[in-house]
Amino acid sequence: MAFLVSVTKRAERDFANLYDEVNAADAETALRWYRGLKEAILSLAEKPNRCPVIAEEPKLRHFLYGRKSYVYRIIFRVIEKENRVEVLHIRHGAMERARPSQ
Repeated sequence: MAFLVSVTKRAERDFANLYDEVNAADAETALRWYRGLKEAILSLAEKPNRCPVIAEEPKLRHFLYGRKSYVYRIIFRVIEKENRVEVLHIRHGAMERARPSQ
């Protein structure tokens, strides 16, 4: 069963900021990386529960994308009743843990 992947306004803002941050407009490698991140997010449509629950909030899950200093953490929730995955936040993997208010 496929899930619909929706992205919150905050995650959209995170994603847009990330485009500038990695210089995707001017570097082919960065653009490929950015597109790969987008594909990884859309892959949540299939088996989103494969990703682990986060320590900060047991109702949320996450996955990591990237390598070395370009590892990003995608935080999302699975809404089973609606067959929907809601992407909440995209953060650099080295950032401190998210607090529920974030």
